[in-house]
Amino acid sequence: MTIAVKRVYDDPTADDGTRVLVDRLWPRGVSKEHAHLDRWCKEVAPSTELRTWFHHDPQRFDEFDRRYRDELAGNPEVAGLAALGAGDRKLTLLYSARDTEHNQALVLREVLLSYRDETASGSGA
Repeated sequence: MTIAVKRVYDDPTADDGTRVLVDRLWPRGVSKEHAHLDRWCKEVAPSTELRTWFHHDPQRFDEFDRRYRDELAGNPEVAGLAALGAGDRKLTLLYSARDTEHNQALVLREVLLSYRDETASGSGA
């Protein structure tokens, strides 16, 4: 499984694989045609409460990461999303935040890679 992370505002490329938007809200100024989405997974995005609390403050990112992982731990959609990138398939997680170093797609990518590793070792998620 290869998982890339990319801003939804960036142009799609041929090697993006399955493109999945992981924001709860539709990104401003992006048409559905330009997004070239294969899927929109609102269900794996941070809760409204968590997103509002975080407010894209880099100083809150470590705590955001912990809280978001807690939310994802009880989310049945994570397995479905991991399945989209199973095997040799490539999955590109799309997000709209300006900050490329502190966003939910980066956390979700790590969770999905851990899920893959746990599933491959037979321990489940």
